[in-house]
Amino acid sequence: MRVTYAMLAACILVGLPTAATASSHREAPAIANDPAADNTDLYAFVTPGTHDTLHIVSNWIPLEEPSGGPNFHRFSEQVLYEVKMARGADSLEDAITYQFRFSRLAPKKVDPADPAAGLGGGKEFFIQLAGSPQVMNVWRIDSNGKKLIGKKIPVAPPNIGPRTDAVAYQNGGYDDAYAASFISDLDDGSKVWAGPRDDGFYVDLGGIFDLANLRAQGTAQDGVAGFNTHSIALAIPTNTLTSSGKAPTDSAEDTVGVWASSSRRQVTIRKPNGRLVAYGPWVQVSRLGLPLINEAIVGLQDKNKFNATHPKDDLANIGAYILNPVIVRDAEAVGIYAALGVDPDALGLKWNRLDIVDVINSPGNGDIKTIGDVLRVNLGKDSGFPNGRPIPGGKQANMEQADVTDVLMTVILAKGALALSDGVQYNDKPFLTKMPWLPLPHRGYDEGHGTPTPAAP
Repeated sequence: MRVTYAMLAACILVGLPTAATASSHREAPAIANDPAADNTDLYAFVTPGTHDTLHIVSNWIPLEEPSGGPNFHRFSEQVLYEVKMARGADSLEDAITYQFRFSRLAPKKVDPADPAAGLGGGKEFFIQLAGSPQVMNVWRIDSNGKKLIGKKIPVAPPNIGPRTDAVAYQNGGYDDAYAASFISDLDDGSKVWAGPRDDGFYVDLGGIFDLANLRAQGTAQDGVAGFNTHSIALAIPTNTLTSSGKAPTDSAEDTVGVWASSSRRQVTIRKPNGRLVAYGPWVQVSRLGLPLINEAIVGLQDKNKFNATHPKDDLANIGAYILNPVIVRDAEAVGIYAALGVDPDALGLKWNRLDIVDVINSPGNGDIKTIGDVLRVNLGKDSGFPNGRPIPGGKQANMEQADVTDVLMTVILAKGALALSDGVQYNDKPFLTKMPWLPLPHRGYDEGHGTPTPAAP
């Protein structure tokens, strides 16, 4: 079926502002107030050909302004960050979990009038001069129990500017080589990297949030361009993920379901001195598996609940949303399908959408028996969305392997009968071909969203 882009721009998704938002940026009312715990994107893919390594990149903190100092964005010391994997055809229980906790070297208190207190004592205005970089501990939880596999691993700092590089970081410049120096080995044979990167998602936020006032390619604007995010990248030997402990096979048995989450302690107390003290069990506040599920599938009334629940309960909690996507009926109600001359009933778009389930579960060769928001990765064959979500493999260096916004719009709203697009086709920076995969973070000094001001008259 052929339609012009002008028709799509005028009709597709009118009045549906959640249909193609950034992958998980401020997607639910509660997490919008807690950016440090907000999952934004999740990528997972095996090394092509050899299938010997599973690469996972999980992002948090949406729309980081590069020049947002003096306290630049960082992972929260009060959040438990996790990357989890189910395994096999029959279960969504967590088979393998990686946990990350962050801390920083708190500056000691000194008298600001003491001339003998040198740099690094804490009296400085600039936090990077006070000597308080972040470090992280990493645990792995599997059938053998919970084990600390990385202790006090340095976290890459923000990309602030050339003077910070020279004085505080004392490096030769914030380049790919400097960023790669923060890749660390873990005791289970994996590698890890954490720190700020360019946000690799690309989408016309301005058009979409103006009631889907979409623009054609060439005039559509990438609303995520110029913003950073915080990433945790893992490179895990696949033979440590299979139930057999051997190299993976092309099967449902060796298919994992990857998802990431954030949790906070149940009780937080604010001390008069400004300190936060947290107590009680961890409570999940954010999660992400496949891109756009909470945005495009889950209704507003259940978005907060979705973020607090486990994928194993998705069939009960959001199964009706998946099988009967409300967004299709919304599109029909505002006249989109009528304007395109499409009958959503004839195409079977509104009810019993088992095709969506088939797409979600296809990486396991049709043998996956569970339904839940996890990013399936068949460890035994090359990745390609929705079999994982690879960063490399796009037509150009600034494209990820699949434009997931366009793919999911096409699947959910049109069952593949129409090729839908938001008009933004590439990232503002080229992706890397190796860990940590996402581009360097934008530099605060001259790559923020500020603009030069003219001299006063």
